[in-house]
Amino acid sequence: MKKRCAWAENGSELEKIYHDEEWGNPVHDDQLWFEFLTLEGAQAGLSWSTILHKREGYRLAFDHFDVEKIARYDEVKIQQLLQNPQIVRNRLKVNATVSNAKAFIKIQQAYGSFDSYIWQFVDGKPIINHWQKQADVPASTALSDSISKDLKKKDFKFVGSTICYALMQATGMVNDHTLDCFCYPNNDHP
Repeated sequence: MKKRCAWAENGSELEKIYHDEEWGNPVHDDQLWFEFLTLEGAQAGLSWSTILHKREGYRLAFDHFDVEKIARYDEVKIQQLLQNPQIVRNRLKVNATVSNAKAFIKIQQAYGSFDSYIWQFVDGKPIINHWQKQADVPASTALSDSISKDLKKKDFKFVGSTICYALMQATGMVNDHTLDCFCYPNNDHP
């Protein structure tokens, strides 16, 4: 029987699948980056489980995270989104998704891709941590503080340090699988 990180082991089947197949795997696709940026921001004040269960709803509601389309959303579209029970209907979070799409496009224009911009913070390779247990894993770090500060300077919203650290974990910028987890690097994957 494979052992997982405690948060996944004690979570829903959806959380187990997400842990096993996605969490901590390096992301290099800009559309997926924007999806994670949106979902992590939507999580603020809520559980990841709640957001994970709404993920398909988000994909449908937000044009599969097409930043060009989202950047053009108007007030009519925002009102439609605020009526959609498949997403978190919080005006600040919905508005942030639209403004973040605009900021995301500016980064793509300046750096060639969001991926090129974000991976520079870790010199292009994942940080592999060595946590014994879930309680050892931090909620934020000096690096997530720096990323948060830079994203805010570039007009992003809902990108506090804790959100940025969760983003780093989700997208494999840091590998925070605990040492006993089958997903920890060099552990045997069944």
